[in-house]
Amino acid sequence: MSYEQEGAGGVLSGIRVLEIGHFVAAPFCTRLLGDLGADVIKIEPPQGDPVRQWGAQIDGRSLWWSVHGRNKRSVALDLKAPAGRDVLLDLVEHCDVVVENFRPGQLAKMGLAPEVLRQRQPNLIVAHVSGYGQSGPGRNQAAFGVIGEAIGGIRHLTNHPPGTYDLPPVRVGVSVGDSLAGLYAAFGIVSALWRRERFGSDLRFQTVDVALTESVLSLMEGMLPEFGALGKVKQPTGGAIATAAPSNAYPTADGQWILIAANSEPLFAKLLGLMARTDLLDDPRFQGNAQRVQNARELDALIEHWSRRHPAEALSEMLADADIPASKVYTAEDIARDPQYRARGMVREVNDPLLGTVLHPGIVPHFPDGAGQVRNTGPDIGADSRSIARELLGYDESRLLELERAGVLK
Repeated sequence: MSYEQEGAGGVLSGIRVLEIGHFVAAPFCTRLLGDLGADVIKIEPPQGDPVRQWGAQIDGRSLWWSVHGRNKRSVALDLKAPAGRDVLLDLVEHCDVVVENFRPGQLAKMGLAPEVLRQRQPNLIVAHVSGYGQSGPGRNQAAFGVIGEAIGGIRHLTNHPPGTYDLPPVRVGVSVGDSLAGLYAAFGIVSALWRRERFGSDLRFQTVDVALTESVLSLMEGMLPEFGALGKVKQPTGGAIATAAPSNAYPTADGQWILIAANSEPLFAKLLGLMARTDLLDDPRFQGNAQRVQNARELDALIEHWSRRHPAEALSEMLADADIPASKVYTAEDIARDPQYRARGMVREVNDPLLGTVLHPGIVPHFPDGAGQVRNTGPDIGADSRSIARELLGYDESRLLELERAGVLK
């Protein structure tokens, strides 16, 4: 069975994507497309994508790479060499989409500008992922995901309230800016593919331009309109949220934290019943969400006094029985053991031929009758170079040996 046939059950089967990406954003985008059945061919330099060396490793192989590179085929190609660029252009003829995350203009400097790619494949959709986008005065500035998080506003908000301590603003513990940009790129690509399928090729919709900064900013809810209309600069609120109460993380008797979101009137009444504090229903400080938000510190202190008397599991059961949205803060161990995740295949055991059995996150979105598959784990560098060059491009053995001896193809 061919690799394309293996992906035939996915919603994007029949789509071929060429990834010229590195680090996180573009590869995350293509992983999402691959998870849904697209045939993803990853172009990486002979030394491999740097992410292969990130995170915890077994025998020099990254466990993250097992997931980050999954559902892709790897072609190790030296794009600095003219012969390497020729191979890439041959590949473009067989692809629907190219995804890249170099600095703006870098592809053109390499002789691989979108118009050059489209000479070989006129219907090609090209998705650019960069720090600041392909236009504007900041387009050439260097950026990683964390810079996008800073400029997009989330780094300011993921902190404790001003004045509580003087440590640097807390960051999200993963590369959320990169992943958001990759997600938006995937959304843009699928939109462009739909447009092409429905109305035919249209150059206006064949270029997708995604910026890390803009991807983060798009999630900032009322931050901009509140500043524009009121001059209000939204401030971090720690574990709480500025628009609803009670909704925070509360300490437990066994040193854990539990999140409780009881910010509607019926839920708040249920919570007060559990706390044996129904007297607070008549307290003017807590009547209605607006009043509770204004007095959130006092309310949180009352809930904390109660939560500290119970261990996390007991609290979770009490709150679940009362149908109040709540959960302890999950660790990796909690996630791995969660029966809901397991039932839906969101935590699954996958055989990685290079690492053995590896726990992978499942596939989002979930198609109940057409679930995506982990067809392969992150491949070794250039694992598919020869097979793709031979079967897809029709290169004979002499051509392959010539490219390999020149160090162009690995």
